Amino acid sequence: MKVLIADDHAIVRRGMKQLLLEHYPFAVIGEAADAEQLIAEVAGKEWDVIVCDMNMPGRSGLDALQQIKEMSPRLPVLIMSMYPEDQYALRVLKAGASGYLGKETIHDDLVKAIEMVRVGKRFITPSIAEKLVDAVGSHSAKSLHETLSDREFDVFKLLASGKSVSEIASKLSLSATTVSTYRSRVMEKMSMRSNAELARYAFENNLI
Repeated sequence: MKVLIADDHAIVRRGMKQLLLEHYPFAVIGEAADAEQLIAEVAGKEWDVIVCDMNMPGRSGLDALQQIKEMSPRLPVLIMSMYPEDQYALRVLKAGASGYLGKETIHDDLVKAIEMVRVGKRFITPSIAEKLVDAVGSHSAKSLHETLSDREFDVFKLLASGKSVSEIASKLSLSATTVSTYRSRVMEKMSMRSNAELARYAFENNLI
């Protein structure tokens, strides 16, 4: 089995690699420190499972997920994050991921998740399953942040965390003009007028 781990923290990659080798002694475990390296590894080699952090320097894990799915639609990708699953799991699954792993429980869930996605299933916790049922059966209005596209959502989070347009442009490898356009769309969709309002909303909804 060949597993590629993408995370910008070497200690996280090392810990996950050790955990996997305890269960799969003969597995090939690759590493990537950012989205660009992740994409290059997927393009250059064959992998059975990708485990990718949602927040890395430069392009986000969601952005990388989209490109991976274009390159290799059947390759299972597990997205991991420190953010709560009730805020991010549905977005990740809708984007094509095979599962969402919270970093606080990854030691317990990683092997189970890999076993499931290797046979073509999705790794979904009971709480995520409940939210999926609610999303299908409910006609209630979406939360404001759920109306954003994945790229708009990336920009929203960075604005809410205090990043400037130029800093976001550098981080996401976009022009400042493009980021400003995304910012305008975010403000319009969320009916907000300032970065402070975005930050307050993100804090109150446990998004940052």
